[in-house]
Amino acid sequence: MKIASIAAGIKTVCIVALSLAIASPSIAQAQNYPNRPIRMVVPFSPGGAADTPGRMLMHKLSEVLGQQVIVDNRPGAGGTIGAESVAKAKPDGYTLLLISNTHVIGGSLYKNLTYDAVTAFTPVLQFGDAPNVLVVHPSLPVKSVQELIALAKEKPGRIDFVSSGNGSSQHMFASLFTTMAGVNMFHIPYKGSARATTDLLSGEVKVGFPGIAGMLQYIKNGNLRVLAVTSAERSPELPDVPTIAEAGVKGYEATLWLGIIGPAGLPKEVITKLNTSISGIIKQPDVKNALRKVGTEITYRTPEEFGKFLRSEQQKWAKVIKEIGLKVN
Repeated sequence: MKIASIAAGIKTVCIVALSLAIASPSIAQAQNYPNRPIRMVVPFSPGGAADTPGRMLMHKLSEVLGQQVIVDNRPGAGGTIGAESVAKAKPDGYTLLLISNTHVIGGSLYKNLTYDAVTAFTPVLQFGDAPNVLVVHPSLPVKSVQELIALAKEKPGRIDFVSSGNGSSQHMFASLFTTMAGVNMFHIPYKGSARATTDLLSGEVKVGFPGIAGMLQYIKNGNLRVLAVTSAERSPELPDVPTIAEAGVKGYEATLWLGIIGPAGLPKEVITKLNTSISGIIKQPDVKNALRKVGTEITYRTPEEFGKFLRSEQQKWAKVIKEIGLKVN
């Protein structure tokens, strides 16, 4: 019996030692993180509402970590191409993903995705929010949200609204508005913001929900009339403009939020290092000012908070997509 007990004990010790030997390289790598360049996949085109603030942050992160953070733009299919590449990547902290609303929207739009927008990833943090604006061409005879709603009810389906594409944030923000306000407006999707803005400025299309940063000059010059902002609170850039909720659509809130995630299974040490580094960066006054100039306000969420937020956003936009009957193959 004693010999059997001794043998069993030796076996247990060997198994534990073997487990530690196998685990120790990954633990050591996490503790020494980062010791080589990091690739930040941005599933959008360069120069966009998410790409620009993301690049600002990555430049600062390179300085703080002492390793280059390479921005890898992989646009297409509503951000799902870039997201899929990160979902399949090794969870070592050297491949990360910059995300916005489109990340959770895509899961309800594209039925053949190989990943789940929440469970296939590890949240690192949310760092920003960028409100959109509800604007109309001056030729449309409305000067408030309530007047727009009244006109849309008077002419169901005859007022057009523009977006940068099916399933884009602009499309979803407008659709949330129409469902909550109980109106029917006709959607005209474009391939990108440039042409959408051009036709909105010309009056070819009368209503839009574009990002605030690119619209300020047109609002100030009188090329477009701003009715409201989409965020829960007023924008510092347009302090006299009400929120859509204030203007009568109670409970309305939609912003282009920005955050960073990695593949599922990201080590805790890596999450902590990235979160601590980035949260420190966004507290810097020059970073706050630079981000504000491109329409992004600092909004910080911890990994745990961001994970819960992602799930709530996934449910929120899935409901909107179901209500409007939107499908993308």
